[in-house]
Amino acid sequence: MSRSLRCEFIDAEKTTYGVRRLCRVLQVSKTTFYAWAARAGGPTIHEVDEAYAIQELRLAWAEHRGVYGARRLTAEATDRGHEWARKRVARLMKAGGFEGVHRRRKGRKGKRGTGPAPAPDRVQRRFAVSEPNRLWVADITYLRTWEGFLYLAVVVDACSRRVVGWAMADHLRRELVLDAVGMAIFRRKPDPGLVHHSDRGTQYTSYDFGKALRASGVLASMGAVGTAYDNAMCESFFATLKEEMVYRRSWPTRHELEMEVFSYIEGFYNPVRRHSRLDNLSPMAYEEHLKTRTTQIEASA
Repeated sequence: MSRSLRCEFIDAEKTTYGVRRLCRVLQVSKTTFYAWAARAGGPTIHEVDEAYAIQELRLAWAEHRGVYGARRLTAEATDRGHEWARKRVARLMKAGGFEGVHRRRKGRKGKRGTGPAPAPDRVQRRFAVSEPNRLWVADITYLRTWEGFLYLAVVVDACSRRVVGWAMADHLRRELVLDAVGMAIFRRKPDPGLVHHSDRGTQYTSYDFGKALRASGVLASMGAVGTAYDNAMCESFFATLKEEMVYRRSWPTRHELEMEVFSYIEGFYNPVRRHSRLDNLSPMAYEEHLKTRTTQIEASA
């Protein structure tokens, strides 16, 4: 096949397969193709390049559940070998007609609880820790379905933002939080001294829950009553989950929503979704990064 025919084929299929991929397969340099396109009276080099960039960004956006905005898509494009500035990515997303999910801003005002806490506040809103399995934060939220509420309890590692334990049920009994922390302890097998921080909900203040923590050497910590700031990390996860998944459609049954929450946490949030506070890495990738860094430090010592 002549070079001209190969360029014609690339031009005809570029919206399906992308210019870069077709040029590589057909052994035609992108410069040669762009020059041919200009001579043929087709789109300019700039127009072809813009169309290719929009296609690549749309593909990455779709692969990440259509939730990424310009910042995370820029990081994703960089990992794929594209040096595109964030402003350009934002412009191309607008031109392509797709956008990320934006969290709804809600003003929060809360007062600290005045009653005695069953456990001390060992965190005092200081959630920054340098290693996983030093501080876990836990909370419960409700998700609406046509059948009624589905309740979700989670345990989040404060270092990596990874959801290390979770449970769902149609009730708010203590078994819900026991299942979530049980999963976290079974998966992570933390050393004694890890802090588990929650609010003062009756599920967390129950005797059985405290007994489960003590049996694993986990220290209980509780914030003030009705104050979101005392458990801001879990509140942030719940807001992300609802904006990126739950609020985007209606849910006829609890089972359907439960399966999708499972897929979101284990298939997307933990292994894939980038976090700006984690150097634009996913929770699992960030933990691997910390392990590698620790190994390198120990090897050089």
